[in-house]
Amino acid sequence: MPRFTVHVRDEWLTVPCKDASYTVQWLGVEALRRYAKNKPDNGGFSSVKEVRFSVRRCQGQGLLDADDTIEDVLEDNDFIEIVIEGDTMPQDFIPSQPGASYLTSSYREPDEYIFLDGNHLTSKDLVNLGKGLYKIKLTPEADNRVAQSRELLENIVKENKVVYGITTGFGKFARTVIPNSKLKELQENLVRSHSAGVGKPLSPERSRMLLALRINVLAKGYSGISPATLHQMVEAFNASCLSYVPEKGTVGASGDLAPLSHLALGLMGEGKMWSPKSGWADAKYVLEAHGLSPISLKPKEGLALINGTQMITSLGAEAVERAQAIARQADIIAALTLEVLKGTTKAFDSDIHELRPHPGQKEVAFRFRSLLDSDHHPSEIAESHRFCDRVQDAYTLRCCPQVHGVVNDTIAFVKNIINTEINSATDNPMVFAERGETISGGNFHGEYPAKALDYLAIGVHELASISERRIERLCNPSLSELPAFLVSEGGLNSGFMIAHCTAASLVSENKVLCHPSSVDSLSTSAATEDHVSMGGWAARKALKVVEHVEKVLSIELLAACQAMEFLRPLRTTTPLEKVYDLIRVVVKPWVKDRFMAPDIEAVHRLLLDQKASVWQVAHPYIEKYSLEHIPESRPVSPTAFVLESPASPRKRVRHECDH
Repeated sequence: MPRFTVHVRDEWLTVPCKDASYTVQWLGVEALRRYAKNKPDNGGFSSVKEVRFSVRRCQGQGLLDADDTIEDVLEDNDFIEIVIEGDTMPQDFIPSQPGASYLTSSYREPDEYIFLDGNHLTSKDLVNLGKGLYKIKLTPEADNRVAQSRELLENIVKENKVVYGITTGFGKFARTVIPNSKLKELQENLVRSHSAGVGKPLSPERSRMLLALRINVLAKGYSGISPATLHQMVEAFNASCLSYVPEKGTVGASGDLAPLSHLALGLMGEGKMWSPKSGWADAKYVLEAHGLSPISLKPKEGLALINGTQMITSLGAEAVERAQAIARQADIIAALTLEVLKGTTKAFDSDIHELRPHPGQKEVAFRFRSLLDSDHHPSEIAESHRFCDRVQDAYTLRCCPQVHGVVNDTIAFVKNIINTEINSATDNPMVFAERGETISGGNFHGEYPAKALDYLAIGVHELASISERRIERLCNPSLSELPAFLVSEGGLNSGFMIAHCTAASLVSENKVLCHPSSVDSLSTSAATEDHVSMGGWAARKALKVVEHVEKVLSIELLAACQAMEFLRPLRTTTPLEKVYDLIRVVVKPWVKDRFMAPDIEAVHRLLLDQKASVWQVAHPYIEKYSLEHIPESRPVSPTAFVLESPASPRKRVRHECDH
């Protein structure tokens, strides 16, 4: 018999349906009848049959026709919302998709798995798990370690030993011994009381990353969680049953207690959850609809679920992966800007960069050469100004290897820390099965990822800072020799005038966001947790900085492509023409003023697209240039005067004596 989970005002109801040929109208009336019969005032209805209402899917908020049959428009275990005419939306009802989400009603469970053992997960893997590209399995080795760790913990409980977090209270209550009969209640109370976060919920992708990372850390086998509980977490992940996790509330030591408590609360069947089928709904109904049971916590398991740096680290993994992607594309965008501003490639000569051999600087200079080498990729634009009287370019063009380069090195440094943290045991106390003991330590402290993500924000911001100055050069006719604001009939049309203002505003916001959060610390838990990392805010603002960088570079890319229109029929190098062609697939040239925000958003999505990004188009040419070991071309230009070698001291003396 099919059944449906129905939200009426402030309650969720399970409504069975004996005959799927009944109409949506019948389902709505039956849900209202069940709602009203439990209310002393009949729910405020004089007669349920007289109530006027509409029916929507919880996922996507699609309106259902009351006359349609249930079997035609709904599937078993679907979630729907009854909207009563005259009611306002209940305050506790959460829209099905807060923010953009890949995990929509069209989501299908993937066929491929990533095996977790607590030692080999990468930031790239974690982001892909968040996007729903893989499901999870534990390795046999991880299962064995978890079982051994749990066996030791069970022995501690049987022997009535006093061990922090297992048979005692927490924080200030660490000296309070709890009787065995209340150990389950102890763990449940811990999760409930610590679920005190505020703010918007994490998106489904980020909740999925958070759950995957917590599973990976528990799979190391040092937390004392039971194999049964860990496998329930894996099942919830694979069904995309994701807890409601507010984004604010962690101070980053002792771990990310508030967000991880919300994560655990949903798995216990309390609070709210999201799934592709249900949207947001009460956790117990979401789990039930997917054939899953709530987790029943055993001794130490509440603490094992909530003590660690997984909120900081999972958001940090997304931030560093997106930073790496946009940093690569920033080189390509800047190369296109240099080309349309008729800059020189001499500043990218390899001999210059060997004299200051930072890896990132050398890599960026190489990318510029591979994209702009006019012997390898002939450029009519470059040839048109080779013998101009300009001596050298502005810093925003000439110094790209030095500025972009340190961003690349910063990202590499941060990525190493994040990947180490991803595969680190951050619980307390640690359960060492091989030693037969538990040890209290401080691996939950988030200082490592907090400092790294503050550093990432400061580093990657510079891509937007220098990009905004290049946008200024593109829009300013006194600097670009192009029409003002890159549009014909200036005055009638404003072109990129305010797009540049948008870029400037984002750069200004970033300057505030780059103030490091990890320099702050506030003592908490009655001074037992007297130094904290503030890593949660470090991670969230690093993501915001990266997003701003992406959007500023989107505007620069739009502007550079628009500048190309004024240089036609001249063509640039082959890889940069391919980039131009890619942009023109989603954004047409700017002939006269039009609604610009959709153009910026379209290019932003393109930069985020793993399969059709600017990097994917240009990278094959960069790779080919590297593999073919093409000799570096050094075209003659005013910035490369060749002078005769100075006379030797002996010749100089002889010359002076002759006079």
